[in-house]
Amino acid sequence: MISMTTRVYVKNITGKAITDFMLNCTDEQYQNWWKGTHFAFHTLRRYPDNIGNTVIFDEMVGKHRLRFTGIVTEIIPGRKLVWQMTKWLKLPGWLMLEFEDGQTGVEILHTVKVGYQGIGRILDPLIKFYLSKNFEKDLNEHAQIEFQKLAILLA
Repeated sequence: MISMTTRVYVKNITGKAITDFMLNCTDEQYQNWWKGTHFAFHTLRRYPDNIGNTVIFDEMVGKHRLRFTGIVTEIIPGRKLVWQMTKWLKLPGWLMLEFEDGQTGVEILHTVKVGYQGIGRILDPLIKFYLSKNFEKDLNEHAQIEFQKLAILLA
């Protein structure tokens, strides 16, 4: 299992504001969040409790264009939001946002986990080829910038 985690502290925003935004985001809002980098993010299928919601992700992370759908697998409002990546079928990849509100803002853990468990772990070196150290650096920089921009957008 490959795990890439970025820790970001953002002033003047809460974990609840971020989870509410992400669960109700439109393409227009997503594009306004980071013009030229965020292209699409909207819900294709919605459920009453949001578990199982299917969303479209389309953005640039460094030189990499990331386009996939995600299924919401876990929500703790204001604390945690998890999507499992899909492309026609569920992939062994998850995007997790975890939040810890503080007095002046929120600490965010942005984690991407990709890989198999059990015998499937033999495929992890192939995944690591795509999820290189350069990609990890780009992902870290991306998360640092995007959440500061989100605080400004939601202010």
